[in-house]
Amino acid sequence: MLDGPGEPKQLHDSVVQRWGWDIVSGALPPGSRIVADEAAEQLGVSRTVVREAVRVLESMGLITVRRRVGITVLPPDRWNPFDPNIIRWRLASRDRLDHLQYLSELRSAVEPLAARLAATRATPAQCGALTAAVIGMSATAKAADHAEYLGHDIDFHRTLLLASGNPMLAGLAEVVAEVLAGRTRHALMPHVAEPEAVRLHGVVASSIQAGDPAGAEEAMRAIVVETATAIREIHQGGDAAHVALPGPLPSLLARG
Repeated sequence: MLDGPGEPKQLHDSVVQRWGWDIVSGALPPGSRIVADEAAEQLGVSRTVVREAVRVLESMGLITVRRRVGITVLPPDRWNPFDPNIIRWRLASRDRLDHLQYLSELRSAVEPLAARLAATRATPAQCGALTAAVIGMSATAKAADHAEYLGHDIDFHRTLLLASGNPMLAGLAEVVAEVLAGRTRHALMPHVAEPEAVRLHGVVASSIQAGDPAGAEEAMRAIVVETATAIREIHQGGDAAHVALPGPLPSLLARG
């Protein structure tokens, strides 16, 4: 067992991913306690790895560490809802469609405003990046559920939020990117992109380049409304998001 600074970073990451998923999926429910030494032994990693994983998970609000109490799993209302890892784990859970709905509501509030602001604040380079992303989406529209289309889509929305010139909106770029990736990862994207959706992305880009705040906002609102409607229809269509979840880890659990 390696211990110390030379220990591979992937060990830290693997423990974070393991425990993060167990907490978000419910395998480690709120109030559960993790005994660090026992966890290190069971997972075959050093105490250094466990300490680093605990530090990362604590920063996400998933756990708390208290003297003489140890590591305790926190309830969902204490989690950081904007952490990309938590979003990824939630979108892999049984409640994925609920979380997609919440995230689409956030996008409906944020992205039309970002488009309006971008129409007066975007740099020439950002206007070019938006146009390039739309061209890429158009070129890959017949495989909209594949990585290449997703990459162009993420480029568009990330650039849009950055082009708003508002650091608070720009800070949500990775949240939106994770939502888009989650739809593709969990087969919630059509194989062929809706032509109207691609066209509207083009309208947003051209409106921003033309300095038309109202046009950019209107087109962006139409995009997020279409997305929200699609998610709602999937939600009402049954348990399309059911996934098999792992069981708990009994040797790491101690009820408080």
